[in-house]
Amino acid sequence: MHVMAGLLRDADGRVLLAQRPPGKHLAGMWEFPGGKREPGETPLAALARELREELGVTLQHAEPLVALPWNYGGHELLLDAWRVEAWIGEPRPLEGQALQWQLPALVDMAILTPADRPILQTLIEACSAAASGR
Repeated sequence: MHVMAGLLRDADGRVLLAQRPPGKHLAGMWEFPGGKREPGETPLAALARELREELGVTLQHAEPLVALPWNYGGHELLLDAWRVEAWIGEPRPLEGQALQWQLPALVDMAILTPADRPILQTLIEACSAAASGR
């Protein structure tokens, strides 16, 4: 399974997190918005569809950040995370999920789903490298 994750960052550098709703695997934990890539979709098209369905935003520009193989209880997946650089619309919780904006360095790793933790770490490292001019 190929799963897309979108890392939306606002003008203040905060990243958008969504809380997994009751009844879903890892309910109550926080994650980056996204979902499953459908057969025949490109990764970018899948990310755009998921962000539209989940948050009501229209993706304008995104760049790949990291792709990680992951195993959840015997379910193999590829978690494909993209930095979302531009979108149209205000993100809203269309699937009943709670949303919050947080500075990446201030996110408590313990609240994130296990698969989202290395994605956040990669984002923090990329932000740090960009800030230092590397």
